[in-house]
Amino acid sequence: MHTLDLTIIICFLLAMAGYGIWQGQSNRTNDDYFLGGRNLPWIVAMFSIVATETSVLTFVSVPGIAFRGDWTFLQLALGYIVGRILVSAILLPIYFREGVDSIYEVIGRRFGHNMQKLASMVFLVTRIFADGVRFLATAVVVEVVTGWPLGVSVLVIGIVTLVYTLAGGIRTIVWIDSVQFILYLFGGIITIAFIASNLPVGFPEALANLAHEQKLKVIDFGWNIFSEPWTFFSAFIGGILLSLGSHGVDYMLVQRVLGCRNLSAARKAMIGSGVFVFLQFAVFLLAGSLIYLFIGDMQVEKDREFASFIVNHLPVGLKGLLLAGVLSAAMSTLSSSINSLASSTVTDLLGGNTTLNRSKLISFGWAAVLIGIALVFDENDTTIIEIGFTIASYTYGGLLGLFLLSKSNKQFHAISLAMGLLSSLGTVWILAYAGFAWTWFIIASVLVNLLVVWTVEGIFAGTGGKR
Repeated sequence: MHTLDLTIIICFLLAMAGYGIWQGQSNRTNDDYFLGGRNLPWIVAMFSIVATETSVLTFVSVPGIAFRGDWTFLQLALGYIVGRILVSAILLPIYFREGVDSIYEVIGRRFGHNMQKLASMVFLVTRIFADGVRFLATAVVVEVVTGWPLGVSVLVIGIVTLVYTLAGGIRTIVWIDSVQFILYLFGGIITIAFIASNLPVGFPEALANLAHEQKLKVIDFGWNIFSEPWTFFSAFIGGILLSLGSHGVDYMLVQRVLGCRNLSAARKAMIGSGVFVFLQFAVFLLAGSLIYLFIGDMQVEKDREFASFIVNHLPVGLKGLLLAGVLSAAMSTLSSSINSLASSTVTDLLGGNTTLNRSKLISFGWAAVLIGIALVFDENDTTIIEIGFTIASYTYGGLLGLFLLSKSNKQFHAISLAMGLLSSLGTVWILAYAGFAWTWFIIASVLVNLLVVWTVEGIFAGTGGKR
């Protein structure tokens, strides 16, 4: 790597760490540390949501999807927008009316503290595995850029991210996320402009060539909807449900809108993030398609197409700027995960009875866990982005079912609720074994959750069981 590129990257990393340490001086309470004093601007919260959910996966996998295939991935993003509208209409009013620090407090107030703890533990398990995979994706980028072993890359990223996360809390994280979002979106646009200016044909002809090769196809009305995730009905419905689960009952993403000033601001941040995610995916799919034209159908290791292009083809200076944006953006998910895991632990498992210093110590512990997961996880023949989606889909349905039940006026036995939640998790394992696409996991687990709860309640009613 050229000295100028390396200098740019180091300056970016030092700036992030320095800003976190400086910003951390304003944290006085856990509310400051975990919710930013409930005074976060909605635009900043919106950009933070986008950066947190897609930064690593976008840079590492999405251009590769277009490089190897087409644009049918956008069908999922269409569903994302609809899913966030539903979250804004159904779930956000509950959270703001209840004035919760953690969304799982809604479960606790409705069904008891033990169910709150169970819901939180499901969230914690989901996040450590899903974000451990995302952390691995981050290290993949660093490995390509530096040539360091994957394990060394994991440790370097983890340590730098840990500094600004522990020091600054959520307020630091969302502001850095916003800068990162602008940086990596700009990086995608730079890539498009650079390739378009260096192709032997004009941009319109390049698009025509891609269309001729069926690489710009967005809609796939294939009928193999239950086993193939990228047909329209599977991807669109899966996108709705995945967004409803991730942005409705996953505390890591909901945490950002809880920090907004009011419900109206939270809704703007939530729905706006869906629109920006769609635009972002379109930018990086176009970048991946143009990379395909630029370097040809050569063999590039899976999930490394975009990073390899940056390293091997961009000029000095521009390469360093883009890589700095990639690396800093890649850390946004890790920092968000550390803070949300600690927040849920403090609020849901410890009842909020802890000091700010102890909260930081808990954050440090979760960071160590995520680093460990990334160190032991192995890549396989599935793209990293699909692995992340699949892991999340295993548990979102069960949690979503609990929140839907909380809107009912009926009183439920704790045993019924626990059996419903656990049955929904088992259902996903069966569907995965049977070859169903991950896009159907959430709706199946929600339906099984509700069915089991109401069935067990019926058994209790028939036997005169007591709560």
